[in-house]
Amino acid sequence: MIHNFNAGPSILPDQVLQEASRAIINFNDSGLSILEIGHRTPLFESVLDEARSLVRELMNLPSDYEVLFLHGGATTQFMTVPLNLLDEAGTAAYIDTGVWSSKAIQYAKQFGKVKVLASSQEANYTYIPKNFSVDPPVTYLHITTNNTIYGTEWHKIPYSNGVPVVADMSSDIFSREMDYSKFDLIYAGAQKNMGAAGTTLVVVKKSLLGKVQRKIPGIMDYQKHIEAGSMLNTPPVFAIYVSMLTLRWLKAQGGTAAIDQLNTKKAALLYDTLDRIPFIKPTVAKEDRSRMNVCFVMKDPALEQPFMDKCKAAGMYGVKGHRSVGGFRISLYNALPLSSVEDIVALIEDFAKTHG
Repeated sequence: MIHNFNAGPSILPDQVLQEASRAIINFNDSGLSILEIGHRTPLFESVLDEARSLVRELMNLPSDYEVLFLHGGATTQFMTVPLNLLDEAGTAAYIDTGVWSSKAIQYAKQFGKVKVLASSQEANYTYIPKNFSVDPPVTYLHITTNNTIYGTEWHKIPYSNGVPVVADMSSDIFSREMDYSKFDLIYAGAQKNMGAAGTTLVVVKKSLLGKVQRKIPGIMDYQKHIEAGSMLNTPPVFAIYVSMLTLRWLKAQGGTAAIDQLNTKKAALLYDTLDRIPFIKPTVAKEDRSRMNVCFVMKDPALEQPFMDKCKAAGMYGVKGHRSVGGFRISLYNALPLSSVEDIVALIEDFAKTHG
C-alpha cells in the first residue's frame, strides 16, 4: 500500500481522482474532455460557479466578500496584495515566520513601506512570535497561517485594533474550523488541501479595494478580476475543476468542523508517538506545532538513512524534510486517511524497538 505524506503537491481524495480521470476522457457526458472545453461555455461556467459557491458555504462568508480563482500560485499574491492594498504613503505590517512570509515581505517592499513587527528567524523559524503589538496606522497585517517547511502554525490569530488581516493560508486552508470573516483577504495555492496545482484561491472583502492611487496592471487588479468573474483571461480550467471536486468532497465529509476533528486526531496520534521516542526530537514547541506538517529530527544523524530506507520499503512517500532544514516532515493534509497515520506510527514504533 502507498502512503502519500508529500508536502505539496499532495494527496487528493480517491473519489476526486476517480472523477477527475473520467472527466479527462468525457466530461459530464458531453463527449469532450475537461481539458478541451471552452471556458466561456455553460459546461465550465457551472464548474466555476459551484467552486465559488462551495468556498462561500464552507467558509460561511458574508455577502461583502468576493471569491476568485486565479493563476500564478501564492507567490504571485506576494506582489498582488501590496499592489492592490499598499499605497506609497502607507505602511504594511508583516510577521516573519518562514521562507514564504520572508519572500512576501521582500515583494511588498517594492510597492511601499513595510514594518516587520516580529520574526522567529533567529531560532530557524521553530516558533510563532507572540510579543508584538499591531497598532494603527498600518494599512494591513500579513501573516502566513501555517509554515510548511518548519512545521509551525498560528493557533491564535492576531486580530488587533481593527487593522485588516491578510493571510496566506496555502497549507492549512479548510483544515480547521475558524471565523473566516475576521480576515479581510485570504489567499491560498490549491495544491495542498484544496486540489491540484495550477490555481490559487483569493477571498477578499470588497471594501478593502480601490484605495490605492497607483495604476495597477489589469491582470494584477483584484477589482478587474471581480468584474470579470475570474475570467479576465483563460482560467486554469482543470485545476479549478479539481478544486471544485475537492471542495465537494470536503462538504460531504461534514465540512471544516468534521475535518478539524479528524486532523486533530491524526496530529495528536503522531506527535504523541514522536514525543515518546527518546532518540526523536520534534523541532517545534508544543504550543506552535502544525497539524498539517509534522517536522522532526533524529538526535543521532546516523539513524536518518536507516529510517528513510524503512519508510521507502513500506511505500511511504514524502517523509524527507525540506532541503533547507533537513530531518523529516510528515504532512497530514485533509485527504490523508487516519489509517496512513496509524501505519507510520506503527513503523516508527517498530524502528524504535530495533534502534532504541
